[in-house]
Amino acid sequence: MMIIKTPSRLHMTLIDLNGSYGRADGGIGLTLADPNFSLKSELSDNGVMIDFDSEINSNEIKSECIKKITSSAEKTMSYYNIDGGFHFTVKKAYLPHSGLGSGTQISLATSKLVYEHLKEDNSISTTDSTFDKDISSVELGKITGRGGTSGIGIFSFDYGGFILDGGHNLKEKGTFLPSAASPAKPPHLLGIYDFPEEWDIIVAIPRADTSVTGQKEVDIFTEYCPVPKQDVEKLSHLILMNLLPFLLEKNIECFGKSIDQIQNLGFKKVEVNLQSDIIKSAMANMREAGAYGVGMSSFGPSIYGITEGNTKEVFKATKEFIGENGDVFITKAQNTGYELQR
Repeated sequence: MMIIKTPSRLHMTLIDLNGSYGRADGGIGLTLADPNFSLKSELSDNGVMIDFDSEINSNEIKSECIKKITSSAEKTMSYYNIDGGFHFTVKKAYLPHSGLGSGTQISLATSKLVYEHLKEDNSISTTDSTFDKDISSVELGKITGRGGTSGIGIFSFDYGGFILDGGHNLKEKGTFLPSAASPAKPPHLLGIYDFPEEWDIIVAIPRADTSVTGQKEVDIFTEYCPVPKQDVEKLSHLILMNLLPFLLEKNIECFGKSIDQIQNLGFKKVEVNLQSDIIKSAMANMREAGAYGVGMSSFGPSIYGITEGNTKEVFKATKEFIGENGDVFITKAQNTGYELQR
């Protein structure tokens, strides 16, 4: 029996969806300690069985977990020619299609558990003999089909922290596509940085019917890409010469200002503009309440604000604004990746 616990993540922006310089994608993001995903695994005779702890009542969460766990387990078993089965129990999970990266974490966690069982249990029948080493999240992503556009979820799983990935060579990827529709391999990790422990992150998830998945997401990439080249150039400079140095200097005011500026550039501007008025108003309200920087994760609906010293005040104002029409919580960055218990 094994239990794996993975973090969630904020995807702050894709960097280059213009492609004039020969590359595409790239991105920055932040690993979150909460919410998180926890999955238990045991060997079984054959197939994939999935149960849920009693406190998981959401049909939406259950449906997504069943889909992703089954697919990832079967892909991993097929990849390693496994003759056997696994019994999974979802112990903790969070809302899918909310902008917090649940799909990648579920997929990688499942594949990792299957691999770890293969490493330690000689009774599992397989034609592969490479289980004497650790496996990286990049390899897990290749097996499960994750990371075709963004590597933030991939590297959050392995390392945690604030992440910068290098995107893809357009000669290899070919065109602009979201991760779920891209056959490209996961990107390279360019940098990983500890996020200040004294900074808080307030996350709000307004109840708005604005989720972007499947063909809808593909259509948006097709319609709005390439984005203006000047936006990509400005965004690249902003990340390299402002956001990252201010993060390392723990200058929350200037770091937050960079987050605010990102919302009006490149593909992030497209993502924000396509959202409902309630999400845009919630972001404005969080800024007015004193958050040092406010952004939207992926296509939303999750938004986030960075705080220090004024967390309670910003949380209260955000909670009052959202009311019963969504969830608001305070979390911290996680500067480590998954945890595995045997």
